[in-house]
Amino acid sequence: MKKSAIFGHMNYTAVEQRILSKLENELSPSLHYHNYEHTLDVLHSVEQISAMEGVNGEELLLIKTAALFHDAGYLWAYDDNEPLACSLARKVLPDFNFGASQVDTICQLIMATQIPQQPKGKLAMILCDADLDYIGRDDFFPIAHKLFREWTENHERAIESREWYTRQFLFMRDHEYFTDSARSLRNVKKKQNLGKIAQLLSVFENPSNFEAYAIRPSDKPSDTP
Repeated sequence: MKKSAIFGHMNYTAVEQRILSKLENELSPSLHYHNYEHTLDVLHSVEQISAMEGVNGEELLLIKTAALFHDAGYLWAYDDNEPLACSLARKVLPDFNFGASQVDTICQLIMATQIPQQPKGKLAMILCDADLDYIGRDDFFPIAHKLFREWTENHERAIESREWYTRQFLFMRDHEYFTDSARSLRNVKKKQNLGKIAQLLSVFENPSNFEAYAIRPSDKPSDTP
């Protein structure tokens, strides 16, 4: 049996099991991106960046708990759901021996993930960077397609691929990771992904550019993060 992670009476392991089960079983099937797998992905990124930033102990459990809850508001609403995630955290966490000040910190971290991100403090910066870790990874395009599909299925107005990738380009062009660790891990690949989006948009504008931008095997970027 997995030993419970208890720090200062917080039973993190039990709350992790409770919330992950709820997300896996109750989130809408139309959430192709903001789903159970995304929460696991953010948890993994939080652990990686936190280790690099020297965050451990109680602070690590607080940020991991915030990662668990940060998209739980999608259980009830697609837009402006962070306050709903905080409400769930405030309802659930006292049952797992989280104190009032700890719950307040967790809710502050959840709210920091709202777009545009405006984190205050190292923990919020780490969570925000973990939430957008994928834009600087090799799997960016498959994940971006999941988000495109999700957005289309959860909004009344249809959006075409060109508009979608224009939005992605503008967002990524202006985005900056907050922690040195995330920048060192992801900036190189993020720049490569941004260049690929620019190429894609060029093809949308002029299909004759397709051959010019076709990627030959020797042109493929390295796997360096």
